[in-house]
Amino acid sequence: MRPRVTMAVAIVAIIIGGVMLVPAAYAKLSGGDGAGGLGGGEQVPAPAPTAPAPPTLADAPVSVNFKGEFLSWALMDRETGTVTGAKNMNQTSSTESMLKAWIVADYLRQLGDKQPSAGLKKAAILAIRDSDDDGANAVYRAAGGSYRPQPGGKPDPVIARAIRICGLTDTRPGDVPDYKGWWSFTEMSPRDAARLGDCIADGRAAGPKWTEWLLSEMTKVAGSVSKQGERSGGGRWGIIDGLPATIKSQGPVHMKNGWTQLAYDGNWHVSCLAFTDKWSLAVMMRYPGRSGLPYGAKMCAAVATQLVTPQPGAALKVPQQPVGKL
Repeated sequence: MRPRVTMAVAIVAIIIGGVMLVPAAYAKLSGGDGAGGLGGGEQVPAPAPTAPAPPTLADAPVSVNFKGEFLSWALMDRETGTVTGAKNMNQTSSTESMLKAWIVADYLRQLGDKQPSAGLKKAAILAIRDSDDDGANAVYRAAGGSYRPQPGGKPDPVIARAIRICGLTDTRPGDVPDYKGWWSFTEMSPRDAARLGDCIADGRAAGPKWTEWLLSEMTKVAGSVSKQGERSGGGRWGIIDGLPATIKSQGPVHMKNGWTQLAYDGNWHVSCLAFTDKWSLAVMMRYPGRSGLPYGAKMCAAVATQLVTPQPGAALKVPQQPVGKL
């Protein structure tokens, strides 16, 4: 019997020892209380949490309940030069007053280090801030605009320079009868409009002397959709209304919209352009005149809102498991 007792005691001792060894081994593998853990017992600091990237505009699905002839949009990531957007972002519509930003830039670049006359400088300011047609026409003439159709349907010098300097691929003169040669009827795609914004932002459009001045003016666009006159109108609406404060607080938003209810087709032609140092967004559309200008302004804002990344409250949209009754 003694050998059996001895064996039983030994088995118990092994079992007890094994149980006692497990916590010790676990302590060594996990670092435990620092006694013999990995790294000589030193605590390994947890990685510091990284701050979330600030919100921006990025490619995302866009869905709007649009009732009209044409709607498209394009977004350029200005850090990479990548342009994304609607499937029809290469299709064109008339620029209307959106083109005034280029007209002013083209004139200023040609000035170089010279100063414009007081009258032309005031005209340029009014063309940007108040979308003043008379001011834009004065600057357009000074920049070399012709107001006449060019041989072979070619663009006039002002538009031709936009195509060449800004790398536009879809832009062409308008071909509406009785309006050929009018700068406001220039046909441009949303992706070209986004490229135009980038071209103004990086200095190619207005040149080194005048770019900062023009960018500053494009932050001072004034007036709502309700402030419309015969030859000018309020143009501070659209994309900028779709941006959250967390984006607008990061830096200036430069903008220039175009809008006209045209008699030849009965549609509103609305073109929205806005850009920052990170992105350039254009939204263009045509829709029945009975819908009014506020409708187009809301469409531009709706597109911008859906491109905000990350979406506001995205963390709250993570599906939660239902909690049962206790």
